Parts: sequence; C-alpha cells; structure tokens
Amino acid sequence: MRKNGSLIIFSLIIITFTGLSPLAARENHPFDVQDLVTLKRMGDPQLSPDGSQIIFSLRETDLEENRGVTHLWLLESSGTGLNQLTVGKSSDFNPRWVPGGRVIYFLSTRSGSSQVWKIDTRGGEAQQVTSFPLDVGGLEISPDGKTLVVSMDVFPGKSPAKTAERLSEEKEMPRSGQLYENLFVRHWDTWKDGRRSHLFAVPVNNPSECVDLMPEMDADSPSKPFGGFEEISISPDSKYLVFSARNVGHREAWSTNFDLYQAPLDGSSSPRCLTIDNPAWDTAPAFSPDGETLAYLAMERAGFEADRYRIILMDTGTGRKRFLTESWDRSPGSISWSPDGRSLYATADNLGQSSIFKIGVDGANPETIIEKGTNSLAGSRDGRLYFVRDTLDAPADLFSSLPDGSDQKRLTSVNAQHLEQVEMGEFEQFSFPGWNGETVWCYVVKPAGFDESRKYPVAFLIHGGPQGSFGNHFHYRWNPQVYAGAGYAAVMVDFHGSTGYGQEFTDSITEDWGGKPLVDLRKGLAAALERYPWMDGENVGALGASYGGFMINWIAGNWPDRFHCLVNHDGVFDMRSMYFSTEELWFPEWEQNGPYWMDPEQHEKHNPARFVAKWKTPMLVIHGQLDYRVPLEQGLSAFTALQRREIPSKLLYFPDENHFVLKPGNSIQWHETVLGWLDQWLK
Repeated sequence: MRKNGSLIIFSLIIITFTGLSPLAARENHPFDVQDLVTLKRMGDPQLSPDGSQIIFSLRETDLEENRGVTHLWLLESSGTGLNQLTVGKSSDFNPRWVPGGRVIYFLSTRSGSSQVWKIDTRGGEAQQVTSFPLDVGGLEISPDGKTLVVSMDVFPGKSPAKTAERLSEEKEMPRSGQLYENLFVRHWDTWKDGRRSHLFAVPVNNPSECVDLMPEMDADSPSKPFGGFEEISISPDSKYLVFSARNVGHREAWSTNFDLYQAPLDGSSSPRCLTIDNPAWDTAPAFSPDGETLAYLAMERAGFEADRYRIILMDTGTGRKRFLTESWDRSPGSISWSPDGRSLYATADNLGQSSIFKIGVDGANPETIIEKGTNSLAGSRDGRLYFVRDTLDAPADLFSSLPDGSDQKRLTSVNAQHLEQVEMGEFEQFSFPGWNGETVWCYVVKPAGFDESRKYPVAFLIHGGPQGSFGNHFHYRWNPQVYAGAGYAAVMVDFHGSTGYGQEFTDSITEDWGGKPLVDLRKGLAAALERYPWMDGENVGALGASYGGFMINWIAGNWPDRFHCLVNHDGVFDMRSMYFSTEELWFPEWEQNGPYWMDPEQHEKHNPARFVAKWKTPMLVIHGQLDYRVPLEQGLSAFTALQRREIPSKLLYFPDENHFVLKPGNSIQWHETVLGWLDQWLK
C-alpha cells in the first residue's frame, strides 16, 4: 500500500505501439516492456486429490484487445504431459477438482458473464453449470463433491435475482444521485452502491438454486478489494464452512477487525463468530485433514494492517485455541496442512526472499525448507511438495521437492520459447549498516549485456507499502529488469519498515515515514555506489509509487541535490488532504498516531507539502483517475507545485487506471514515458 528550468505546459503523452502477440519472435534483445506485458503468467495451481496431476491458469496478453485472457492447463505431477485444457477468447480461471474424480469445475466468461463451468480432463467439451443473473466471483467445492460454494455481490437480504432486478430498476430511473450514511463511500477504485460479496451454497444436483450463507450480514466475504477464497475453508465432513469477514457496521473504514465465522452449508442457521475475543485481523482458515483442528492467521494489534500474523490452532470440538508461532518473528502469508496433519506449511517474507517453512503442530521451531523465490504452495502429496517459484530474473513456473526441500525439480517452463530471445540482467543482494548501524538489505540488478569497463546510470527504485519489500520476485508492474534492459543499474533498498526482517524492523517506520527510511536510502545508495564502481553516481534517478511516491515527494524537499530526475507514481503529497480523502482510514490513523485533528503535528511532521520551497529536481508525476487510496488530487497538487515553481515536469494521467496500471497498452505507455524521462536527464 527529486533543477530549475522553464515552465513546462501540461500535456497528456500519447504513445503508439506495435501490436505483438505473446509468441511473436524477436531477435535476441535486452528484456523490455514488450516482454513484460506479453509473458505468460501462471496462477492458482491446484493439485488433484490423488496427487497425479496439477491444473493451473495461464494468462496471455491480447494486445489488439488490450486485455489479458486466461486459460487452463493440465500437467502430470511428474512434469510431463503438459496440455492446454481450455481455449478461446474468453477467460477460464479458478479451477477446482471434483473430489475423487477427473472433472474440473472452473469459472469462465464464455457465456457473457462469469459463471461456473465444468470439464472432464480426459476429454470432451466444457459444460455450463450455473446461469445466475450476477457474476460469480469465486468458487470452491465441498470435500464430498455435493456442494459448490460461490461468491456473488448482492444487496444484503436480497437474492441474486432480486439484486439484479433492483439494479435494473435503478438503471432506468431518471436520476443519478447516491445517498450515503456511512463510509466507505468509495473503496480502492469503486464507488460503493450497497452491494456486498456474499457466499452461496449451490447444490451440484440442482445448480439453479443457491443459499446465501451470510444473508443479513452487511459485510464482504471474500474481503474487498483483494481477498480471495484463501479466506474460506470448508470442513472435511462438508457440513459447514469458516470464512473471514469484517462485520463492524459504520466503523468499517477505520477498523481492521476481521473475524472468523462458521456457517452450515445448508443455511439452517446464521453465521457464528469464532474469534470475538480478538479485535484485530483473523483470516486464512484451514481445516486439518481430520477436521479436528482449525488453523488460521491472527494479528494482535487492532487498526494495524501490517502487524505480524501468528498461527493459531483451534480445537473444532471445544473451541480452545493455542498460539503455534508466538515466538517466531516472521509473518506468514499463507498456510496449508501436510497430508498427515502433523505439520503446517507456511509462506513468509524472509530477508528479501519469499520462503516456505514447515511447522510442527507440536510446537517445534519453524524449519526453512524452500529458502528462495517461492510465492505459493500448490499442495503436497505422496512425499512431494508442489510450489510456484519466481525470481528477479525468471517469471513463475511450477516446481516440486521432497518435504525437506531437497531434490527440487522444475516441472514447467511456460515462457521458455520467449525467454530464449531475451537477455536478463544478473542480480545480487548485499547488506550495509543503515539507520543506527542496523543491518539493512539491498538488491542490485545489473544492466543487460553488462560490461564492467563501462559506467551505467542508476535507477533507484523505492518500494511502496510502506510495509513491503521488492524482494526476489518477478514483478509485473515494477520490474527492475525493464530498467536493466534499458541500460540502467537498478538499486532497491529494503529500508526500515520493510517486511521479512522481523516485526520490530517493520514497526520502526510508524510515525517516522521521512526519518529512518530516508537515512537507509541515503546510506544504501552510497553503499551501492562504493561497492559497484561501474555505477555512475553522477547520473542517478529515483522512482517510487504509493509510499515510494510519497518518498519521492519527500526527497524533493529533503534530499534535493542528489538526483538528476524523479518519478512519482500515485504518491502522497499533502498529509492533511490525504487523511480526509483516502478511504481506509485505519492506515493513516495507525501510521500517524490517530485522526488528523487528534495529532496534527505528527501528520505534518513528514508532510512533503511543507517543503515545496526547496524543490528543484525535475519530476515526472503519474496518477490514475480511479485511485481512491491515494486520490488524484495528490498527484495534481504535486504537479501544480512543480509547475508553479517552474521546475521541469510532466504529468502522465490515466483516466481508466486505479492505484496500479493494469491495461497492457497503458503499461507500455507508462514504461516508455518513464524510460524516456530517465533517458532525458540521465543519458
């Protein structure tokens, strides 16, 4: 979650590009934005119940249509027999195995809306299963194979049919005003209209029927805007499910109190709260194979979205809970059970890596089994783990290993043909003494075609969050290989506040956004320039988005003599107006010690707007109209300050993007504009 010059008149930069299919061959070349947007993207791998096959989604890019299209692919767990299961111009995604069979249920847009379909993996055509009047947002299957659990956006207390009817009636009304009584008025990139994501049970033998499992709850499950079915778990006996939801009424915009609720699949009773004792975040429920234990993730501090997740084990019979990882200073992002129910596997940020850990339910210390480059676990069966790996120089593919992490095998190379034509930059990780002499880590990506006798300009990338990490990860928005391919050295510091280095390190940025992190960035850049003499310290540009964009604005007034140019994407400019216009109020309230009126001095302490008189570095400002997390006015304000001070500057505005740039064509324009800006000032 930065030279004086003549006045630059605002213009919207329009860049055309040549359409390129994902498989179009180009001669050997450094990695560039065309490669970035056309690589196939793997997701949602699912191991079959017998462990013999893996189904996964693969997203390809249609540049002519300016969108991604997702299809399903099937693979033997040995790594052989790769086969495309679905084809066409519609997207197929969210595959789930029927227990004990070879049939896959999945979501598809081929009917014109997102509905449930099924297909036999041994052959045959896909068949439509549901025809609801609303889009289906997610899908899971009960262990007995008799019930589908889906999500749809409905008005609380109204069926999908009644919701569709109300939406149709409102569309025909000769008025457009919307009356609100509570926040959220808008969230992420959407103005709210009262609908909620609810879970429905759909009988397999009668898929035209559905039962709302949370009918009166004015809450979302999965959560908005990024939650998925990892927030839901169905009991092994298929009698009930547990889901995570924030059911807090008018306090939603400043609360992180997500609770776990239990609801019978037949809808015979209302959901029952299982975690009423914890005012902080509870999520990611996972039943043990025997159903006797529910594992889940829980934060401790209410209002803090980057608190450390602990793993909790709850006895499903008695409701008794115990902490499994209270002394473990890592924050797991996902958990799953081993087949024998004696251990849990967890993924977590870990010293600039994403690692897989094995944790015995007897309380044994977590054991690192896969150290580098993992972002999800597909499952475990018959003595093997199946996981997805991506790194700074390689997009995601499937791998397997023994349960201790040994005997690692690559199972797929979905972009092999494409990558044969591409030259990547090598990367290294090093540490240096940062703020107060504490150890801070940094990644460097060398320019493609690296020649040690040359001097290379530097792209100094600053991550968002701020509780985040660039890490050893192949990113599709902020990928350092694009800068390496354009002849830049990419430097990325995991400053104080980053995740994966212990909770104390993460906590240290709170109430100190412009303090310790800026010290780390200064020292990190100096350390990189000293360590790598081929870096041109006279030609350095700094770039960042979200909190990284805040830091660009902060650098402009508090480190104004270091960089030849700056790039600020969706960055915070004024802390006061930011507080009163953003949507998730719990975030600034935790980070700045409460609402603005309770401690204005703290909010103003690191307010970039206070230091505009010191700005002089050329800056490219980028912002999306649909960004309600850091609203457009923050970018416009920064650009106004630059223009009024007659500092060379440009504004790239996207009327159809949110906090991220997601459309392929816009991504190409974004990268070409940014690289053009760097080239102008650094080359």
